[in-house]
Amino acid sequence: MSLLNLFLSMPPQAADAPNPIMQFAPFVLIIVVFYFFMIRPQMKRQKELRKYREGLKKGDKVITNGGIYGKVAEVKEEFISVEIAENVKVKMDKSAIVMDMSDVAVKK
Repeated sequence: MSLLNLFLSMPPQAADAPNPIMQFAPFVLIIVVFYFFMIRPQMKRQKELRKYREGLKKGDKVITNGGIYGKVAEVKEEFISVEIAENVKVKMDKSAIVMDMSDVAVKK
């Protein structure tokens, strides 16, 4: 029994310290996955939308954030006028334009 008592009374051995790089690897992997699957595609969409808004010209068919379909009547630096019916024009900020009519899928 003395051998068992000796074994139980011994202090626990220190385990080898894990590699710090391996401790942070899952976090780095999560950040990389978020970047490629969420952040990067969103930035790409924003860039395309900004390019589309800058390229608007008179006569383009557009849709607003509120779901109003219309045709661009006038383009200024900060705003545009959209004709939503005959002789009915609405002045709105360029950021209210979402997409053009060609992006909308035809539903039957």
